[in-house]
Amino acid sequence: MGLLESLRQSLPFGSRRSEGGRSAGGEDLFDDDFQRKLDYLAIVSRRVFAGRMRAERRTKKTGSGVEFADHREYQPGDDFRYLDWNVYQRFDRLLLRLFEEEEDLAIYFIVDASGSMAFGGGDKLRYAKRICAALAYVGLANLDRVCIVSTSDRVMMRMAETRGKARIFKVFRFLRELTPAGATDLGDALKTFVAQHKRRGLAVLISDLYDPQGFERGINVLRYNKFDPFVVHVVDKAEEQPKLFGDVLLYDCETGDEREVTVTPKVLARFREEYGKYIHDIERFCATRQVPYVRADVTVPFDELILRVFRRGGFLR
Repeated sequence: MGLLESLRQSLPFGSRRSEGGRSAGGEDLFDDDFQRKLDYLAIVSRRVFAGRMRAERRTKKTGSGVEFADHREYQPGDDFRYLDWNVYQRFDRLLLRLFEEEEDLAIYFIVDASGSMAFGGGDKLRYAKRICAALAYVGLANLDRVCIVSTSDRVMMRMAETRGKARIFKVFRFLRELTPAGATDLGDALKTFVAQHKRRGLAVLISDLYDPQGFERGINVLRYNKFDPFVVHVVDKAEEQPKLFGDVLLYDCETGDEREVTVTPKVLARFREEYGKYIHDIERFCATRQVPYVRADVTVPFDELILRVFRRGGFLR
């Protein structure tokens, strides 16, 4: 197993212990302080994107909206209320006014709940849950339809579409129940996801991207099926610089495979180099395919990370 292959399979250093919906000390991830920050983030999102959201949400459909789109000839059975009488007076033609119809945005949150997300005490999964809850609240506050799924090598759990910010407690309940398990295969999991969700929309992938089949497969599944992917890459710097030395027994935290390795400063330096290349490959892949990408370091306060998402663009449509 090469160093880069180790990264794709999940970093094999640390505890097998999994964490649930609470912090290591038993504190609720979604306490009152967290909820107060959500209200602040929702206000910021409205201020930052005021005037942009309406234009970007507009579809090519015509219907009973408020923005004029075009005229068409009157047909028997059409609603008289939409006749353009000014045109009739000037040209003696019965034309119907058409309006652009707006469609609420569907936002899908895909939370990686594979074994690697529990690595190192579960910090990555707890951070992913907070990010998901915060972005979901912003979507709900903007009257978007929000759906959450958890994945490993398959779709594990699903929260049905909901809307309205009062539904945030449903989001909290769903996320609290997520427990990490299984290997990572984003490609297969997201093939199931797109088959189950015919309504296209924004797909926010929250993952450490340690996929032995390649992180590219899952993102491409979303792209090729006309979803708009947004990648939130959860990282823990402790994985970049593992505190190991000498003869150690390494194991894959998802498959349980083990290997004896002698860790030297040279080996650690090589590992850090390969880790950096792997991060660069992810960033380059997303940039060249115009997929919005944000690196989410677990040491960064979640509300600061959400503001980075806003600045990056691509989330609020």
